[in-house]
Amino acid sequence: MTNQVQRRLAISVQPVPKQDANERKRNFDETYLGFDSAAATIEASRCLQCPSAPCQEACPVGNDIPGAFALLEVGDIIGAANKFRETSNLPEMCGRLCPQEKLCEGACVVGFAIRPDGRAEPPVTIGKLEAFCTDYQRQELQGYPRLRYAPDPTGRKVGIVGSGPAGLAVAEQLAQLGHQCTVFEAWPEPGGVLVYGIPNFKMRKSIVDDYISHLESLGVKFVLNTWVGRDITIDGMLDGEFDAVFLGTGAGVGNEMGIEGEELQGVHSATDFLVRGNLPPEELPAHLREPLPALQNVVVIGGGDTSMDCVRTAIRLGVQNVSCVYRRTEAEMPGRAEERKNAREEGVRFEMLTLPVRIIGDDDGRVKAVECQRMDLGEPDESGRRRPVPVKGSEFIVPADAVVIAIGYGADPLVPQSTRGLQSDRKALIKVDESGRTTRRGVFAGGDNVNGADLVVTALAAGRTAAAAIAAYLDSLPPRR
Repeated sequence: MTNQVQRRLAISVQPVPKQDANERKRNFDETYLGFDSAAATIEASRCLQCPSAPCQEACPVGNDIPGAFALLEVGDIIGAANKFRETSNLPEMCGRLCPQEKLCEGACVVGFAIRPDGRAEPPVTIGKLEAFCTDYQRQELQGYPRLRYAPDPTGRKVGIVGSGPAGLAVAEQLAQLGHQCTVFEAWPEPGGVLVYGIPNFKMRKSIVDDYISHLESLGVKFVLNTWVGRDITIDGMLDGEFDAVFLGTGAGVGNEMGIEGEELQGVHSATDFLVRGNLPPEELPAHLREPLPALQNVVVIGGGDTSMDCVRTAIRLGVQNVSCVYRRTEAEMPGRAEERKNAREEGVRFEMLTLPVRIIGDDDGRVKAVECQRMDLGEPDESGRRRPVPVKGSEFIVPADAVVIAIGYGADPLVPQSTRGLQSDRKALIKVDESGRTTRRGVFAGGDNVNGADLVVTALAAGRTAAAAIAAYLDSLPPRR
């Protein structure tokens, strides 16, 4: 056993090919080209097959990562893909979007094992392997794997509000049990954040499109351009045709800085900037269909993955000077290190320890600059990160013809406000029990509208948990007359 472990530890990490920076910044194609079969097999063989599987423990949906890699190592790519699909509805998406370095890869023993020669190696590249296996399977099958037997219809109907990761997971889980699911989406296309929040260079839209087609083949219906809480209500859904409702409305309300000049023309929320930069007008609401103007100087405020999505989008739109302004150091940035590395390679400039204090406009009410102030780090705040402290007299001006606010998201209060008996907190986050049941009978919720803005995989996990609770609830109802 010891010899086998040492043999595996001696295998070097397999590089994941990606587009050259000068090439990729001129297109919106995926940055990473992915493994080929030979490299994927070698990379999977680096897995130590730990009995305790800390990587699996660190995965919010509990993927059997060692089990998948044992299959991949012997060339059973389809088997490995199916192993991931046992616990995940969106493995090809999570493989691209999860912060694996903080989850499965962060717990991988390979990354901190002591080798006889003292050499250090990164953990197994779990996310890229997950994407490889499931991409390969869909290519071989010409689509998502189908159920062997169609379930008998139960006659029960479930309304699902929001077509992001949580809502889609609920729809698939319940449709496979024979329940009729109808998904309501406020945007013109289904997919929620997977379409309207993720740029193409991180995940191509065809993956989401294929998954939506898969759900439709299971009988899932999508009702678009429908804002629940305004166009229809939860009360009306429950009083009408639906036996249960799942709320997967996410956290799509962009936070504001609260500084002078935010109302100026050329100041964008992160979502508005991303969708106008990444999607064709026909897939957007009418008020967002005007293309972004030609820009020379874009300032993005924030340090998370959304801010990286915005700066990298700006680069692809041909913007000459793109700056990311963040009030702490890179060590405190909440987003992925690989995204910051990609942004730097593409020419993004980072202004660390910098706080915007005012957005300056011209005589026509358009943005022309941002006044910033340098910061030092003081004592830790409630988040555990050191609190930024302004440096007196350090103000300076950054030219800008567009400013993007990417400092996080909150939940929309419309659904809680318009639904009888549905409790939420002061941040409009819906109160649920451990199974996703809300305080309103027959109404369930999960994802960012419960936990606050978080990850695709945590929303997926919440959706799967809620789907099981919804199925149990439907089984408990008296037979239909």
